[in-house]
Amino acid sequence: MKRIVYLFLGILAMSCVKDRDFEAVAFQCSEVGVNTTYEQVKALYKGETIQIQEDLTIEGYVISSDQAGNFFGVLYFQDTPSEPTEGFQIEVDLRDIHLFYPIGSKIVVRLKGLYLGKSKDVFKIGGVFTSFGNTSVGRLPATVVPNHILISCDGKTIIEPRLMTLAELESSFTNTLVRIPSIEIVMDEVEAPFAIAKEETERHLIDCDDNELILLNSGYSDFQDIPLPAENGNITGVLLRENNTYSIAIRSLDDIDFTEERCEEFVDEFRSEQLFISELADPDNNSKARFVELYNAASEALSLKGWTLNRYTNGNLEISSTVDLTDLVIEGKSTLVISPNKTEFEAVYGFAPNLGVGTNSPADSNGDDTLELVDPFGAVVDIFGVIGEDGSGTDHEFEDGRAVRRSTVVKGNPDYTSSEWIIYNDSGQEGTLNQPQNAPDDFTPGTRD
Repeated sequence: MKRIVYLFLGILAMSCVKDRDFEAVAFQCSEVGVNTTYEQVKALYKGETIQIQEDLTIEGYVISSDQAGNFFGVLYFQDTPSEPTEGFQIEVDLRDIHLFYPIGSKIVVRLKGLYLGKSKDVFKIGGVFTSFGNTSVGRLPATVVPNHILISCDGKTIIEPRLMTLAELESSFTNTLVRIPSIEIVMDEVEAPFAIAKEETERHLIDCDDNELILLNSGYSDFQDIPLPAENGNITGVLLRENNTYSIAIRSLDDIDFTEERCEEFVDEFRSEQLFISELADPDNNSKARFVELYNAASEALSLKGWTLNRYTNGNLEISSTVDLTDLVIEGKSTLVISPNKTEFEAVYGFAPNLGVGTNSPADSNGDDTLELVDPFGAVVDIFGVIGEDGSGTDHEFEDGRAVRRSTVVKGNPDYTSSEWIIYNDSGQEGTLNQPQNAPDDFTPGTRD
């Protein structure tokens, strides 16, 4: 005979817990069959929130818990107890969900009448919420929850989180239970509370390769005021996502096992006095062939992570434009060429620049601007020109010409020194040479003179 058990957990909860209001809802275990998959349900979505009309059912395993107060009004479940491929979230207007659907419960979800939507690229199901004529997924009223979320008669099972590194995070694992190894709270947040009281708070986790993950905490959780740990270790939680940004939410402090030493500090930003500006170009015959050349006088390659090249246009005291050099590496005894017009540069000089940037960038100076090379720690390593002084008619004007660093210079200079440069222009003032320069013949990009 089919086994049917009625669970009056709402009444039980009222008799066991003080000062809380509970909805008296009758739950029954179910042996209803499953007739669709998560993938097929998601395929019903065509760009706007819909109410599911088909008599569809899916099953899943509960992975979230609001017992510690870090989840509210939402139930997360995944397709298998271990190695899940997909997860779902359903919004419900029900308090103390963990009493009705404990972690590990196998549930059957009747989808007919529920709403399916997508928010920030994440699917969710539930009731309906309408605002200013726009329909979206809202919380399912408590009185109809047992009609749609049934507890399977199979009983509870152990949920095994998927072990994965931050580098392995994929959108398909959204709303599933994961365990991230060898991770720690960023040092700036160590000893801060998990959350600001009564506010949803983002804290930040980092692994030993500098990959980051948001730790999402409720200001109403039982552990809200507990200091964040300093150690390294494993964290288990529900993987959440908003578009391409991932976060994790723990069920309780038991999900955090930080007992190991922190990662060794990984140094990937470097200073160097031997990187400097070696040539600037504003060709008289072709303004699209402008460029900036940098030179590394050291024997070793230099990562330019955190380095920037700034431009102060004319006599401006504020930075007008910046080029971020982070993704580049300059070899020892080598140049690096930056062009504002990559296509034109290659057509004129016969090879591609190391970096193509836009017009009005530091590489697109018309000869009367100041350029500044800054290391990852904010120190000015080299400069051409004087900040706040328009270069026209000065010893740092290279309009329609070229500024080339003398071969005797082997390191940058944060104070502009005109004697370190040979400067060609169309005026010849203040010790410069009145010799307009034409591309390509008068320039040597990629070659240290």
